[in-house]
Amino acid sequence: MSRPAPPQGKGAGQAVAVARAQIGKPYRWGASGPDSFDCSGLTMYAWRAAGVSLPHSTYAQWAATAHISQSDLQPGDLVFFSGLNHMAIYSGGGMMIEAPHTGLNVREVPLRTGDFYGASRPG
Repeated sequence: MSRPAPPQGKGAGQAVAVARAQIGKPYRWGASGPDSFDCSGLTMYAWRAAGVSLPHSTYAQWAATAHISQSDLQPGDLVFFSGLNHMAIYSGGGMMIEAPHTGLNVREVPLRTGDFYGASRPG
């Protein structure tokens, strides 16, 4: 029997707004803002603005947050891909905000499904 998803993290709306404000900034491996980001640096930066401390790596953020099912996604939740090699913040309406990889900037794109690994909820 599965447990119900925890309530949406306090500050989730603020975390999404902060992530969205970073759109257009460059990807840089190991960066956590404010001028450039890697994937976990973006989610860490966004949630820190909402008062929640997260570590700076996909693996550590996965370990530090409550796992939820994809069907329970709410704005602000973290979404993970490619066996925890990439992550983004779910922004709602089937969209996510990500710092994708070198050569691309922070962007809002449809939620990927082909390599979806899991989701979690900070807070």
